[in-house]
Amino acid sequence: MKVLGRHVLTEFYDCNNTVLDSVHQIQEYMEQAARAGGATIIQSVFHTSRPHGVSGVVVIAESHLAIHTWPAYGYAAIDLFTGGEGVDPWRVYAYLKDKLGAGQVSTMEMKRGQLDMPDGEITNKPSGH
Repeated sequence: MKVLGRHVLTEFYDCNNTVLDSVHQIQEYMEQAARAGGATIIQSVFHTSRPHGVSGVVVIAESHLAIHTWPAYGYAAIDLFTGGEGVDPWRVYAYLKDKLGAGQVSTMEMKRGQLDMPDGEITNKPSGH
């Protein structure tokens, strides 16, 4: 199947609360994960949420990696969108799972820009459309 991108949506549970509340640690891990996946980092923006948690994005030449953390719940929501053949979002996923100490995970992958679909075929069409 020819696709323009891969979009991995991940939820990590039972993570290390201290790590999830450290903007510096989260940024370091996200940037290292991008490199581990073969991505080219363009820019990173991270900030501490109030009262706790971190939100941030690593813009990569191939798309983006984003994270939002809730330390009180040991939870992180992570969005890994990669384009082209050179970046492996599952290497990014594995790196972050290890570094955040995730106990349980929920994840799904969407193929973005499916170029070889038969004419007129739409999968997962929203209801009412």
